[in-house]
Amino acid sequence: MSAGNATPPTGATFEFPVRVYWEDTDAGGIVFYANYLKFFERTRTEWLRALGLGQHQLREDTGGFFVVSETSVRYLRPARLDDELIVTARLAETGRASLIMAQQVFLKQDRVLLCEGSIRIGWVDAAALRPARIPPMILEALER
Repeated sequence: MSAGNATPPTGATFEFPVRVYWEDTDAGGIVFYANYLKFFERTRTEWLRALGLGQHQLREDTGGFFVVSETSVRYLRPARLDDELIVTARLAETGRASLIMAQQVFLKQDRVLLCEGSIRIGWVDAAALRPARIPPMILEALER
């Protein structure tokens, strides 16, 4: 899975380009279903980075990090070897200790929707690995 430059956050939806490689596919050259979760993860990471919230720095500055606590994914059409995709991330809900992200994967050339999902990410204290409140600095960045 390789990506080019991310689109900076404009409006509510963040977009990130991904190309499908052999490592992303099954023997038939179709993206293996679990790899869409990897595409989603990479896009969420780049979304946070575009907001000035690099995950490594967040952990050092706050002593916490995000973890995936729940996923729901719907597969509509297959992506194939060498396809260029656009993966999106949109903040759907903000809580005190978690965020719900709406994510989609489109075929770049004609914007056909291939896959969509809802991902809950929770904030945890790194030392205890227990749920914690999302730090105010993160919530402020999300509001911008």
